Amino acid sequence: MSLHGHIAAIRFGLGLRLGEAPPPQPKDWLLGQIDLPGAPPQGVSLAEALAIRNADLVARRALEPQGDPQQTRAAIATLLRQETEAWAARRLEAAQPFRERLVDFWMNHFTVSRRSGSIAVLIGSYEREAIRPHVTGRFADMVVAVARHPAMLVYLDNAGSVGPGSPAGRRGRRGLNENLAREMLELHTLSPAGGYTQNDVQELAKILTGWSFVGDGATPGFQFRRFAHEPGEKFLLGRRFGPGEAAGEAALRFLAEHPATWRHLAVKLARHFVADSPPPEAVRALETVLRDSKGDLAETARALVALPQAWDPPLAKLRAPMDYVLAACRALGLGANRARLALGGLGSLGQPLWIAPQPIGWPDIADEWAAPEALMRRIDWAFTLAGRMERVDGMAAAEAALGPLGRAETAREMRRAGSMRDALTLLLGSPEFMHR
Repeated sequence: MSLHGHIAAIRFGLGLRLGEAPPPQPKDWLLGQIDLPGAPPQGVSLAEALAIRNADLVARRALEPQGDPQQTRAAIATLLRQETEAWAARRLEAAQPFRERLVDFWMNHFTVSRRSGSIAVLIGSYEREAIRPHVTGRFADMVVAVARHPAMLVYLDNAGSVGPGSPAGRRGRRGLNENLAREMLELHTLSPAGGYTQNDVQELAKILTGWSFVGDGATPGFQFRRFAHEPGEKFLLGRRFGPGEAAGEAALRFLAEHPATWRHLAVKLARHFVADSPPPEAVRALETVLRDSKGDLAETARALVALPQAWDPPLAKLRAPMDYVLAACRALGLGANRARLALGGLGSLGQPLWIAPQPIGWPDIADEWAAPEALMRRIDWAFTLAGRMERVDGMAAAEAALGPLGRAETAREMRRAGSMRDALTLLLGSPEFMHR
């Protein structure tokens, strides 16, 4: 039915596009996106991105610069523009919007940010190679892929982490860096509720010493640097891990499959797809599936679709700016050629793409986005966007955006509006459009 079709598109997807009919079998539509993924997006490979980054570092750091720093900065700017516009274009015309929402959820869970270091050119590759392939795979596989990707190794400073007892450490080259270990425990797996200690942070940091990468050569990408790896046994949460790269992967998989991790992920998923204060029964259902399936994220996504709390009541979650902008642009029929408009909207509303301020990622509760000034910025942005849409039929946009979820008051005021721009602003500024 249309009501559930609109809920599926709004709650699980990115909103319907102008002229797009709601799916007649909403749950089957969502499950199909889990079971039959479309073609993966194309983009700059990790090797190409690393080559550009490495050329820039050489040009800027060499005592006698090799290459033109302005030229390498221009190459980085061009690549970043291509990557961000491709991100927006894919979501404006997404045939599998539920899958795109899952990608963005896990990208936020495993945040890397352009605020830190020279990783801007690596983030597109990070999404395509570390996140996207695993959104309906095993969580443990995603954890390992994330920890091995140069974007995360640079963002959380593990690329240069050196064990104090390693050959490099004994020569006084740098020292142990705990950032990746700390965030892996606190944000990515157990959470503080898992009962880890500062000693566990230090032990995991030692386990992950030597996890680094090379930016040039025949095989750019992840590299285990044995000379920087802390030798000997380590004890993480009471479990013994020996030396070597394999022990690092074993430790990450151990954390990824810890009972506290299942609970942490269940709460985050329920908060994102159901409510800011997740219903305990929804959390329990997701936790059970994660535990019983050993972190099978396809099974977990199916469990999300099956949650009755995810369908009733609708429009219970305030849309974060990213969700709001994409839904607005899709409802007004913007295509891939208008990607820059969507990206500009993210910046205007305080959630610029790939620039989360902290490793915890962007907040997922209304209190962080619902300040009066922030809501007024939404209205201002909606008015500006609507001014570019003279040929859009307001009632057709309302049908795509909300269908039967739209209030009669909103439809009445849209009909009374003095211009199509005002009518569209009323739609995008309505309480029901602000929520999903």
